[in-house]
Amino acid sequence: MMQIRPYSIEERSAVVELWNREAVKYDYKPFTEQEFHDTFIDHPYYDAHCMWVGCNGKEIVGFAAGCSGDELPLGDVAGYITCVIVDADAASPEHYDAFLSLIEARFQQLGKKQAEVLFFNPVKLKWRIPSSPQHEHNNAPGISKDLPLYEALIARGYEDRATQCGMYLKLGSFAVPEDMIRKEAKASAEGYAVTFYVPELHTGLEATLAALQNPQWEEEVVAYVKDGAPLVAAVRGSEVVGFAGPIILEPTGRAFFCGIGVHPQHEGHGLGSILFFRMVEAFQDAGCQYISLFTGSNNPALRIYQKAGFTIEKQFSILRREL
Repeated sequence: MMQIRPYSIEERSAVVELWNREAVKYDYKPFTEQEFHDTFIDHPYYDAHCMWVGCNGKEIVGFAAGCSGDELPLGDVAGYITCVIVDADAASPEHYDAFLSLIEARFQQLGKKQAEVLFFNPVKLKWRIPSSPQHEHNNAPGISKDLPLYEALIARGYEDRATQCGMYLKLGSFAVPEDMIRKEAKASAEGYAVTFYVPELHTGLEATLAALQNPQWEEEVVAYVKDGAPLVAAVRGSEVVGFAGPIILEPTGRAFFCGIGVHPQHEGHGLGSILFFRMVEAFQDAGCQYISLFTGSNNPALRIYQKAGFTIEKQFSILRREL
């Protein structure tokens, strides 16, 4: 029978070996020992009382982790489940349930009222694109539906609240389609243009970001632009009324961007889809090899992504249980 005890640094090598044997079966990226430490330990929300290992004698056959923080989204009421990995030869519903019970007990000890599997988790687990394993995405936005943990969560009473689609586009042959060029011409006739943001020419970026009510965009987009990162912008005259980007090439060849948004007062002119296609074009021109992103299965933007050539590579579930 598996015995569960708190994780200790001396077990790092064995846990990394377990991860690289079992988690990679479900497309999670393998860790080096330093990467494991950087991901699970070296962050502001690390909680030594919310990391566990399972043992059969001296052998590590299970690992589980969660975290919480009042400053996180929903952090005043919720803790986040990061992962539960059990060796295939030792796995059983009872073992998964035992790990989940310990994580939930820690959340309750901290005064939390619910357990979440959600993309706001500050511990980012990278995953490989199944159709192109040399490429990766920087965050698993939930629990992959093929992971044994998913069934364990459902059996424990977690509600599957939404599905996030992990999407992928290989760049190199992307071209803006003709109907999008026609849409752009129509927007131009209405006084709009999609171009690169030029701080000396354009005004109103901060006001548009504020109107979109996304504090992360307000902070990060402005910071990247100040550092010189290109930004695709929708403008009317000299006023910025929408954005896409910024355009950043990651060392992996992946295209990185914060998001896309159109000022509420300027919706209805097709600017969102134009911004998206021109952003993809800009990433290709910048030398990016691919784009990966995730979006809700019910998000109307899903159709835009698929029209641009994106494929759904994996599906992740967002789950919650009231404690």
